[in-house]
Amino acid sequence: MTTLSERISQSAFDGSRLRVVLLLDLHDGAQQEFLTAYEHMRHQVASVPGHISDQLCQSIENPSQWLITSEWESAPPFLAWVNSEAHLDTVKPLHDCVRDTRSFRYSILRETGGVNAPAERTRAGAFQAAPRVGDGVVRHALTFTVRPGSEEKVAAILADYASPEARVDDTTRLRRTSLFLHGNRVVRTVEVQGDLMAALRHVARQPEVRAVEEALNPFLEQDRDLDDPQSARTFFTRAALPSVHHLATRGAPHGDVERRALLYPARPGCGMALARLLAQQDEAAAEDPAGLVDSSTVFQRDDIVVRLVDVRGPLDSDPLLAAAARGPRKAAVLARLLDLDALGVGDCGDDTDFALSLLHRAEMRLVTDRRAA
Repeated sequence: MTTLSERISQSAFDGSRLRVVLLLDLHDGAQQEFLTAYEHMRHQVASVPGHISDQLCQSIENPSQWLITSEWESAPPFLAWVNSEAHLDTVKPLHDCVRDTRSFRYSILRETGGVNAPAERTRAGAFQAAPRVGDGVVRHALTFTVRPGSEEKVAAILADYASPEARVDDTTRLRRTSLFLHGNRVVRTVEVQGDLMAALRHVARQPEVRAVEEALNPFLEQDRDLDDPQSARTFFTRAALPSVHHLATRGAPHGDVERRALLYPARPGCGMALARLLAQQDEAAAEDPAGLVDSSTVFQRDDIVVRLVDVRGPLDSDPLLAAAARGPRKAAVLARLLDLDALGVGDCGDDTDFALSLLHRAEMRLVTDRRAA
C-alpha cells in the first residue's frame, strides 16, 4: 500500500535547504563581459532574504562552459526571488553573453564536511528527511492574460490545433496538456516524462505550436515578438507558473477521475502562504482513501495560485474538501489569504456556503485536455 509520504513526490514546503545549479554556455569571447555582469549581480543576490551563498565556476576543459551554484535556506524564498520582476531586471545583463542555460533545483538530504573543513562551513540546518518517490513526471504551467472580450476567440484557438509530436528523445516525452480559462486568464499545464527543459524546447520548435502562438499574439495583454529572443524570453519567464507541491495519484484507472482547476488569487504578499495551506489541505484529504481528491498539483507565482485536482465525482459533493477549506477555522484562514474581491466572493453565512461560493467563482473552464497516445 502506498503511504502518504510516498505520494508527495514534490514539495517546496518541507523546510529543507535548497541547492540551485545553473549551467551556462557562453558566446565565444563573452567571458569577460559575463564576469563583469555577474560581479554586479552577485551583490544584489546576496542581499535577498533566504540566500546563503553563491559560487561561480568555469570549466577547466571548455572556457565557454560556466556553472553558478547557490544555496538557500529553503525553497520558498528562492521561488519568491526567481519569480520576481527584480530578478528579471537583475539577470538581464547576462542574456547577451549566454548561448544556452539549464537550471536545476535540489533539496539537500545529506551534507558531509571534510576533516579539514573550517567549522563555520559545517552548518547545521534543515534537510529533506527522506528521498521522495516519484514517477519521473515533471509538471509545469504557464499563465497569461488576454484582452477582455477576446476570450471566446482565444478558447477556439487553444482548443483547435494539431498536437505536437509527443516523443522528444529516447528518455523524454510529452504526457498530457490541459488548458483552462478563468475570465481573461489562460492557464496551460503540462506533464512531461523526463527532461522538462528538453520538452519545452521541443514544443517551441513544433510548427503546430508556433502557429498557435502566432495566432494568440493579437489578443495578448502583454505584447511579445517571438522572432526577438529577448522579447520571447521575457514573456515566457513572466508567464511561468511553477509547481510547488504535487500529491500523486492513488493509481486509479483514468476513467475514474476528472481533471479540474481552481484559481486562487491571493492577497498581496500572501501567495506562498496560500499555496502552503492548499498543499496541507490536500495532504490531509489524501488520508481518506475513499475521498474526493485523487491527486493534486499546486502551482504558484507571486499572488497567482492554481490548484489542479483530479477528482472522483462532482466538486459540490464535498465542497469543503474540494475548496480546500475543511477543518476547524480552515475556511476563515483561507478567506484571510484570498483576494475575495478579485473572485467576487462575498461574506457567506457558514463554511459550507463559503466553500460553495468559492468553488463557483474559482473553478476554471476546461478548454482542452490532451493525453499523448
